Amino acid sequence: MHVALTGTPDFKFKATAGNGYAFDIGASKSIGGDESGFRPMELVLAALAGCSGIDVVNILKKSRVDFTSMEIEVDGDRKDAVLAPFTNIQVTFKIHGPGIDRAKAEKAVSLSLEKYCSVAASLDPAITVKAVTVLDS
Repeated sequence: MHVALTGTPDFKFKATAGNGYAFDIGASKSIGGDESGFRPMELVLAALAGCSGIDVVNILKKSRVDFTSMEIEVDGDRKDAVLAPFTNIQVTFKIHGPGIDRAKAEKAVSLSLEKYCSVAASLDPAITVKAVTVLDS
């Protein structure tokens, strides 16, 4: 796995993955950036959502749970200090489709965050990660 970043003195970076896909990373105005692109801590939340989302889709498919779409929202609380790691993260899975089995959906979410998601496993154990599952038919 390889990612390369190129940057400029105005805090604008382009991250490119080994497969050629790219996205922008930027900085907040408080340190001289212009708020363009994802900020690094937002990328951590997006990585957690993407990793767990892929797991949940796989688990639901293997459990023969039919759903039409999924939305994942991630909210993170950070320390108010110069070193500002996350202290709490809430991941909300909104799973859409008629007649979804709540127990299977909640189990898929739990398995992802506790067993299968490599991003979740890479987080500091001091960070509290809470999952919320919302079903919508």
